[in-house]
Amino acid sequence: MGADEATRVRQGASPGTCPDILRTLASDPSVTVRASLAMNPALPPQVTAMLADDTDVRVRSIIGRKLASLTPGLSTRDRERVQQEAVANLTALVADAALRVRATIAEAVRDMPDGPRDIILHLARDPSVMVSEPVILFSPMLTAEDLVALIASRPPSETLKAVARRPRIDAAVSDAIVETSDIAAISALLANRTAQIREATLDALAAQSEEQTEWQEPLVRRPHLPKRAARILSEIVTSHLLEVLAARPDLDPKLSRELQASLGKPRPALFGSVEVLPSAMTAQAALPPALRLREAGRLDEQAILDALRRNAVGPATAMLAVKADVPLQVLERACSLRSAKAMVALAWKAGLSMTAAVVVQAMLGQLSPDLVLRPEDDGGYPLPIEELRWQLSFLGIGGQGPKRWSPGRKAE
Repeated sequence: MGADEATRVRQGASPGTCPDILRTLASDPSVTVRASLAMNPALPPQVTAMLADDTDVRVRSIIGRKLASLTPGLSTRDRERVQQEAVANLTALVADAALRVRATIAEAVRDMPDGPRDIILHLARDPSVMVSEPVILFSPMLTAEDLVALIASRPPSETLKAVARRPRIDAAVSDAIVETSDIAAISALLANRTAQIREATLDALAAQSEEQTEWQEPLVRRPHLPKRAARILSEIVTSHLLEVLAARPDLDPKLSRELQASLGKPRPALFGSVEVLPSAMTAQAALPPALRLREAGRLDEQAILDALRRNAVGPATAMLAVKADVPLQVLERACSLRSAKAMVALAWKAGLSMTAAVVVQAMLGQLSPDLVLRPEDDGGYPLPIEELRWQLSFLGIGGQGPKRWSPGRKAE
């Protein structure tokens, strides 16, 4: 930075610089000078407006954060004086195409107890979760009606998950999330211990968790679990969750006694004991017991992972084929291709978590660690749904995903 530029930076950042010089600096060719000017706490409104329309996203981001902080904490008279200009400039920034600008404003306004409500709603509906999530999770200005309307607008799944994670959402919002049939959002809702969920909804989700096994653990650990839901879960969850369920202090005494008595008795092993099922057992021979396992409601992610941990590759292959509802030949072909994307697509169709899909790639696809696809930071699948469906089509099967939960059964 040259001497002249350094001088202009100091002038731009100084509250004592005269307004005429500040207006000149707002058009300075150096983005560093304009950025230092944007941080000046004594900017005249005209200069603020000029920087709000700056060509550089970093300058606009700084102004966006400053404008967002203008509304709260001011006296009535001061608020009336600045609010109109601040809201106008802030609205223009919210509509800015630059993601960084919108994300900066969202972080700045997310905790505001009062302020420009239209801007809060605009940010909550932003297509980028980087922008919408902070406001959805934390803004005290969003009402239950706002959240239900947002859900009804069919936003992306990541937005639904953000609503599901919002602290202390009421039953109406929870019902709206469940009605979307979005499996990931429902999982996030069940994991949100502060969310209010109606007993009838929990009963229905417990019944559906036989298919959507990722719902079982958050259901078992819910702070309040209706008697009917607890009874349903007791019949379908695996042993480690059965122990958690039996240890609940609020469990129905009769059910508690039954579970405590059954914990000492091993459940029937439809595959027989692991010791008599060596890894040499072929996938074709393992198909009938895999089908029986599914019919008994015991074919879940844990069963497949247990087989893989014991190196029972044949049974695990059969179980994955049955769980994904694809012909065994298709799964064996995918394994022979040694394609990470193909194996991940089959795991997705089977309704497995991405963590389990990593094991499937390594054990069944025989992929080296450097070729294995890993989960996203949030644990989700790294491939878009369109790519997963394409991979399934390439294998010669329908591109549909895991069976979606149908809220029509909630009234049963």
